[in-house]
Amino acid sequence: MKALQKQLLFELKLFHAQPDSIESVFIGGGTPSTVTPKLYEDIFNTLHPYLQEDTEITFEANPNSASQEWLKGIYALGANRISFGVQSFNEQKLKLLNRAHNPSQAIKAIENAKKTGFENISLDLIYGVTGDTKELLKHDLHVSKQLPINHLSAYALTIEENTPFEKKPQMAHEELNHTRWLFRMIHEKLGLQQYEISNFGRYRSKHNLGYWYYKDYMGVGSGAVGKLYNKRFYPTTNLEEYIADPLKRKTEILSDADIKFEKIFLGLRSEVGIDAKILTTQEFQKAIILVEEKKLSYKNGSFFNNDFLLADEIALFLD
Repeated sequence: MKALQKQLLFELKLFHAQPDSIESVFIGGGTPSTVTPKLYEDIFNTLHPYLQEDTEITFEANPNSASQEWLKGIYALGANRISFGVQSFNEQKLKLLNRAHNPSQAIKAIENAKKTGFENISLDLIYGVTGDTKELLKHDLHVSKQLPINHLSAYALTIEENTPFEKKPQMAHEELNHTRWLFRMIHEKLGLQQYEISNFGRYRSKHNLGYWYYKDYMGVGSGAVGKLYNKRFYPTTNLEEYIADPLKRKTEILSDADIKFEKIFLGLRSEVGIDAKILTTQEFQKAIILVEEKKLSYKNGSFFNNDFLLADEIALFLD
């Protein structure tokens, strides 16, 4: 936490942070709930002058470690949004995913957050797991609907290197028709609007949208990526190295072509859309073809994607 504080002070200077300039704070990684609220106090004291009156302050939490006491502690620090890594309300699926909580712990944690005073509560669900059925996912949505949430993130299981699942690639099994059905159910049954490929809500997270609008952001912590103008910063992912020198990092210089492609890519995966002014004449003409094919919409000088699941194919077509 001392290393984190040292890096935070460095970033505030680097970004020329002004009073009331920070729109959102996201304390993530899944396990902030294992850290006692008292250990966050110095970080929040440092941040306080830079926060706006309505800054969104989100904590990620695992249901098994987000006790009522912990929830009260972070609420007192100023947290006003919480995101629970629920993944499923099916006991067997949670065991398959090596989760440390059970469905009743997840339900209780969300209810406790509401009792504590949190108005903006989100939960994550994972789909595309071998053994998933419509009945199982319907149950997940049914339980979610009974809970005091206004936001839901749905992620397909992806197999990453150097994780326990690397030796079990068969666990990931996403079917496009299944995904379309799930996204439709989230909208129809829970009344949550899809505003980005994985996020649905009656409330749109400022922090999530900040990335899609290609805003600058500080990445504070071991492995936390940051971006400023045309530079992206990568602090070391090795925790011991980070503690020894939290300012050690690699810097990537983004070319104009990189920035343009990322804006197109992000715009197509969210309701942000693509400003037509960044497109060449040829790309603009291709986009108009997609409007005629009803794949894109064109409004107020921007193109909007009608189907986020086709975002990658559309990006490749425009390129």
